[in-house]
Amino acid sequence: MQRKFLPVTLVLVVLLAMLAVLGLKNAADVSPTIGIAESKEVYLTFDDGPSTVVTNRILDTLKEEGVKATFFIVSDRVEGREKTLKRIAEEGHTVGVHSASHDYAKIYASEKTLLADVEKCAAVIRKQTGIVPKVYRFPGGGAHKQYTKLLTERGYTVVSWNAVCGDEEIRGADSQRLYEETVKTSGGKKSVVLLLHDSANHKQTAEALPRIIAYYKTNGYTFKQF
Repeated sequence: MQRKFLPVTLVLVVLLAMLAVLGLKNAADVSPTIGIAESKEVYLTFDDGPSTVVTNRILDTLKEEGVKATFFIVSDRVEGREKTLKRIAEEGHTVGVHSASHDYAKIYASEKTLLADVEKCAAVIRKQTGIVPKVYRFPGGGAHKQYTKLLTERGYTVVSWNAVCGDEEIRGADSQRLYEETVKTSGGKKSVVLLLHDSANHKQTAEALPRIIAYYKTNGYTFKQF
């Protein structure tokens, strides 16, 4: 009896060995992807425009690089630059409210004056682009919790930042310094909201922008807009 069933036993042993090998291979094929980094994203945000030369140069770079950005507008600076504001919208960038006057004392005098400033700016954006703006950035930055609640209730998303290029913080900075400050303040962040400016006195920001974009592309960031 033992001799009769020996071949069957051997076959079973061989089959079990083959299954074990295949099982190990398949386990290796579907092993967990440990150590793969989470996706990284960057939002390029520009305040205080539009201007004629600087904003258009920035738009040229963004178009060449295939990148979209967010522009927070000061509406008192739109007159004479209507074509630039329309270009921002036509090229698919987000247009947000920054201020009508950028006069802190008037804007922050009360809830009423803040809302009047926001609405004045939003009205210019609507008139020139047909866009109803839904994002807002406080002039001068800051948390302004009371005002944030007020604006959120009116449908706005309030956008701050967590990195800067230094074009307002570092007096007289050239494009190389702005690039270095961008790298420094973005370091270690998986989600970056970068503050830049496109008003008339920020030519060095426009100069630095191609290198800034190249840095984020090289480091695996996806460009987003609000």
